[in-house]
Amino acid sequence: MRPALVAVAHGTREPAGREVIANLVDDVRRRLPGVEVIAAWVELVEPGLREVMSGMQRPAVVVPLLLSTGYHVTVDVPAAAALCPAPVHVAAPLGPDRYLARAMTARLREAGALFGDAVVLAAAGSTYPEGLADAERAAALLRSEWGPRVTVAYVSSVEPDVPAAVEQVRQSGADRVCVAPYLLAPGRFSSQVTELATVAGATVPTVLGGHRLVTDLVVLRYQQGLQALAATAAGSAVARPHQDLAAAIS
Repeated sequence: MRPALVAVAHGTREPAGREVIANLVDDVRRRLPGVEVIAAWVELVEPGLREVMSGMQRPAVVVPLLLSTGYHVTVDVPAAAALCPAPVHVAAPLGPDRYLARAMTARLREAGALFGDAVVLAAAGSTYPEGLADAERAAALLRSEWGPRVTVAYVSSVEPDVPAAVEQVRQSGADRVCVAPYLLAPGRFSSQVTELATVAGATVPTVLGGHRLVTDLVVLRYQQGLQALAATAAGSAVARPHQDLAAAIS
């Protein structure tokens, strides 16, 4: 049996957000017949990742359905993965990645934006410098797909916020402004982005989660995890005879 895929999302009280994640996991299941695909959550929703991993008895690849580096990626997810007695590989978070930049481009076009329109990429915000660097990298990837007029704003923790970023873009001469949520699923942050952007008179595309490119990216992270598990197993197999020989000599 192939290693399981554990797709772990942040967690939200918003039913629409849980539905988007459930649909994404179902899409991944259809793409990977014969693989057990399990949804888990960092917080707010059951089953929690710690519960899933403590009950896991076979190899698994944990794919964080998260878009940047932060406490969940660096602490919560690895700590929960370590509860599994079998080999586990924790994949990189989904973002930043060109797949997401292309999905965001598609969302912008669906919302009526034109290539070259000014775009404010609205990220959640982070107290981690790595998370802020990830948001800037996401914006750079979007520029390579969309055009140069892409800037970053944050929903919390960091400036500029969405209204300030929209105003700065307008002052630079942009007539049409779109605020693109760099968010996977509906929830508190996406509601704030929509409200702030609407008040500022900007177009707001939908979140990324339901796009087929996001499914493609989850499948890719799983495949990368399989390669990592295989490499680890091969390394262990090479090391073991030397360890056995050393024990015999001693």
